[in-house]
Amino acid sequence: MLKSKYPNAETLWVGGEGGMEEDLVKRAGIPFRSVPAAGVHGVGLRALPGNLAKLTRGVLESRRILKDFKPDVLFFTGGYVAAPMALAGRDLPIVLYVPDIEPGLALKFLSYFADVITVTAPDSKKYFSHPERIIHTGYPLRSGLLNWSREKAVTHFGLDASLPTLLVTGGSKGARSINMAVTGQLNDLLEMAQIIHLTGTLDIETVQAAAEKLPAEKKSRYHVMPYLHEMGAALAAADLVVSRAGASSIGEYPFFGLPAVLTPYPYAWRYQKVNADYLAERNAAVILPDELLQDTLSTVIKDLLSNGNKQDAMKTAMKNLAQPHAAEDIAGQLVKLAGAQTL
Repeated sequence: MLKSKYPNAETLWVGGEGGMEEDLVKRAGIPFRSVPAAGVHGVGLRALPGNLAKLTRGVLESRRILKDFKPDVLFFTGGYVAAPMALAGRDLPIVLYVPDIEPGLALKFLSYFADVITVTAPDSKKYFSHPERIIHTGYPLRSGLLNWSREKAVTHFGLDASLPTLLVTGGSKGARSINMAVTGQLNDLLEMAQIIHLTGTLDIETVQAAAEKLPAEKKSRYHVMPYLHEMGAALAAADLVVSRAGASSIGEYPFFGLPAVLTPYPYAWRYQKVNADYLAERNAAVILPDELLQDTLSTVIKDLLSNGNKQDAMKTAMKNLAQPHAAEDIAGQLVKLAGAQTL
């Protein structure tokens, strides 16, 4: 968004050493440099000295990067790598973006350096000690999501336009409990809908084996793949989604007006639970706890797909939360702090 509006703007992505992001960033044509980074909160005493040393080296390397690149503004979205750069560049204008409603420790730390804190949802304000710095922009959408209509998506997957479509997704690695619940109730689910199932890489063989046992008519309704580059196609085609409740659920589902059954990941801090509660309290989603998936998934899906009024109300409620210009608004804050004349 920034480059499309200001083609002369120079950007540099700073990431952690040895992270998977380097290949992705370089593939997108964005210059990349790395710094040492490690967390210091909650680590054991044995690891603490090494992590502090890595943080110190990260600050020194960040200073070298800032001296070479000479940025007008810094933009952070969290992560350990942001801490040394924030310390090194604390005298520069800083914009922070908070994807989940509740910020993690790294984002809370960075908020003390930020001039502007952009958030996906207004409920994030209560987690910060400087609410006057917060601007509600919404969740910045990937450009590839914006190019899909339902008709185009139905054709892309070879779906039956007369049948409802259920999307099941658990992220790039997948969500095992969701995958196993779906395969365990597959016949019942396929009686109600055709399914696009993005399994992630870990369970794809198990799910495909379950698909092979289906009768031909049901097998034709079941579209299984480990992941999907054209995620916009799946979101546009779906009438209902079953997923975890990561930050994308409070940004991408509203854009498509997609009602959701959310199963927050139960083995980590409560970020996903807070996201799910935000959507459920606004009647845009229902929450299905992880421990109830195996027994009740098909019942919950049947209740929603057979109740057109409820489904329409959830769709409207979800659509009302959409912020389609989030990327443009965040870019605007960067330009404002940098000074448009420098771009």
